[in-house]
Amino acid sequence: MENPLLLFPQLNISASKDKPYYKVMKSVIKEEPHKASKPGAKQKRNRLSLLLQKPEFHESDHLGKPGNVAKPASVSPEEAVKWGESFDKLLSEKAGLDAFTKFLKTEFSEENIEFWIACEDYKKSKTAHELLPKAKTIFETFIQKDAPKEVNLDFHTKEATSQNIHQPLITTFDTAQNTVYRLMEQDSYPRFLRSDPYLNLVKGRNPSRPTLRRRSRSFTVNDFQGVRPDFTVW
Repeated sequence: MENPLLLFPQLNISASKDKPYYKVMKSVIKEEPHKASKPGAKQKRNRLSLLLQKPEFHESDHLGKPGNVAKPASVSPEEAVKWGESFDKLLSEKAGLDAFTKFLKTEFSEENIEFWIACEDYKKSKTAHELLPKAKTIFETFIQKDAPKEVNLDFHTKEATSQNIHQPLITTFDTAQNTVYRLMEQDSYPRFLRSDPYLNLVKGRNPSRPTLRRRSRSFTVNDFQGVRPDFTVW
């Protein structure tokens, strides 16, 4: 019987590893782990694609963005109409103040109403001991140069206010508060009365729900029911 190694030289396990056969086998073995990892990555991409297609994934896309002002609780059209009588009437009611504040946030000018509210609180201080810390906080937040919520005041008003900070009186911020009040009354208030959220309140409507982004609709079998194929194209 002939030696099997002579009949099948490829089975010669004693062959040198420098031969091309071993080099090819090594490269195949090295590539197999990379090929095995590709299906896993593809599955992850497919799962992510399915997640992004779900309608609920997009429902919050437009929520909380400027322009989306929620309807204040328990506001009748009659109440909303009264807000249009005067700016003072609007600010005197909590619901009106809340609605106007939300509107200013859509215009990125909420610092004006926040300053006005802080001044109103300041004037309610019952003792002189309360005035100093409150005055310092208001000045550093709204009035001093480069304050985090600096309001638009003329130079003389700023200067006069800053001189009274160390010995504040109940009237220390009156001039500055009146300046900001007139600015809102003449500028922001008219725009508020023309805004969609306010007009919806007057008409007794709920603010329109934000448009939700939906996934693209795929064709189904039902879409082709009743459609006769045209074989003339074949």
